[in-house]
Amino acid sequence: MADPIFEHPRLAAIYDALDSDRSDLDVYVAIAEELGARRVLDVGCGTGTFAQLLADRGLEVTGVDPARASLDVARAKPGSERVRWICGDAKALPAMQVDLATMTGNVAQAIVEPSDWEGTLRGVYDALRPGGHLVFETRDPAKRAWRDWNPAASHKITEIEGVGAVESWVDVVEVIGPLVTFRWVVVFASDEQLMASDSTLRFRERDEIETALVAHGYAVKEVRGAPDRPGREFVFFAQRPG
Repeated sequence: MADPIFEHPRLAAIYDALDSDRSDLDVYVAIAEELGARRVLDVGCGTGTFAQLLADRGLEVTGVDPARASLDVARAKPGSERVRWICGDAKALPAMQVDLATMTGNVAQAIVEPSDWEGTLRGVYDALRPGGHLVFETRDPAKRAWRDWNPAASHKITEIEGVGAVESWVDVVEVIGPLVTFRWVVVFASDEQLMASDSTLRFRERDEIETALVAHGYAVKEVRGAPDRPGREFVFFAQRPG
């Protein structure tokens, strides 16, 4: 099941406003152009921001996400009819042959259970055409990004049209090995409702990811840094052999 921040209708409706700077997606748009992709599978598409960026450029896009409320937000956006939306995950995709599959933001790390991760890698592999690429990012565990996830650093008040002022912050709940659980807290000024959503990310080592990709048939072509978080993330380019 998806976390409440993505699945609860009231929270999903304000997600884009709370995370309004998506300049990180410009890198993925450039990657799609670099690879000459015309058909793209956006795994964990959420409210559809990246999927629609690609569709606006004339690409054939499929967005898949388990959070129905987030997909409802995506489908309500102008031009959303250009994207094929699927409520589910990459473990059980309909037949397709795409040039590129992506997992942007926290998507890869949000796939916490090993069986789900392996199933995702298999499902995406089957969805790629021979020679197609899987590109995704994940934080370098050595940088301990979660040390900056606290109320003092993340607290903000956002004015949202039709909603009013929304206060929000993030705090770490626990760190157990590679698993980091953190809590989103949102307070709506209009009715003083406080809503919380816990999420867990798995911080995988680079060699662990490369081993899993190779085991599932991929060739690891390149591992880049993330321009928006230099020195703190890995961006994997894995290819289904042609």
